[in-house]
Amino acid sequence: MKPIVAIVAGGDSSELPVSLRSAQGLYSFIDKEKYDLYIVEMQGLRWEVQLPGGEKAAVDRNDFSFHNGTDKVKFDFAYITIHGTPGENGLLQGYFDMLRVPYSCCGVLPAAITFNKFTCNQYLKGFGIRVAESLMIRKGHEVLNQEITGKVGLPCFIKPNLGGSSFGVTKVKEESQIQPALEKAFSEADEVIVEAFMDGIEITCGCYKTKSKEVVFPITEVVTKNEFFDYDAKYNGQVEEITPARLPDELTERVQLLTSAIYDILGCSGIIRIDYIITESQKINLLEINTTPGMTPTSFIPQQISAAGLDIKDVMTDIIEDKL
Repeated sequence: MKPIVAIVAGGDSSELPVSLRSAQGLYSFIDKEKYDLYIVEMQGLRWEVQLPGGEKAAVDRNDFSFHNGTDKVKFDFAYITIHGTPGENGLLQGYFDMLRVPYSCCGVLPAAITFNKFTCNQYLKGFGIRVAESLMIRKGHEVLNQEITGKVGLPCFIKPNLGGSSFGVTKVKEESQIQPALEKAFSEADEVIVEAFMDGIEITCGCYKTKSKEVVFPITEVVTKNEFFDYDAKYNGQVEEITPARLPDELTERVQLLTSAIYDILGCSGIIRIDYIITESQKINLLEINTTPGMTPTSFIPQQISAAGLDIKDVMTDIIEDKL
């Protein structure tokens, strides 16, 4: 009997469409000769599994199972590819832990820490990792423009503290843009982070570890003519992605070592991707950590796996077998 794998996608944030595209990518990457694959779509209390004939069946949340028309089928493994809540912030991880269902990514605590950008940056700052000057604002708390400019200066970024895919993000250049940018960010989350602008080269580096191996992927350099690496740059082709990045060997090694170290500091699991800005004098500054990175065919991780000369099917097998 082949293990039955659920590719869990959807979620309750603006990133739902991106998650569904990642699910299709994973469905094409995972070895179907070794595993029986199903895509499970979650949105609120609607949990549905896509059946081979095109129909859908409800997922029983009591034991993460479904009926295929004749039999009850229980999943042996969950590959979580929800970008946002509840798959990236620890909620779904806690559910699977309680059901004893192994899954692909970080556990409850690392997922919760990394999903909260401000908390994650302040935590890692304690380990000597460079991060942008920032402040966090909760909905309902009025903040004067002068308080923001005095703390982080201009230009700055105003973005949801919880979320991704650059939804609700504004690069603020003038004081008059601050309040509209806050309003936009609060439409996505109840907490907003304001970060100082860092001028430099944007890069991203993926990594995964199993009981028997450690793999740090080649680095990708991100070049966009947009104001920043926004939604259009990420998903509508308004960007140049160069893998491996055009960095000196010594700097490349430092970024890869730092990526591996952050993985261990946080106690990560499965594939993660860490975004950085390289500023003057080759300083490496952490931007954010993605514990369920995008997995469409054109996403960074598949690009980096290819650049490393690895077969993505083998990498997916590593992730699944390590937990099974």
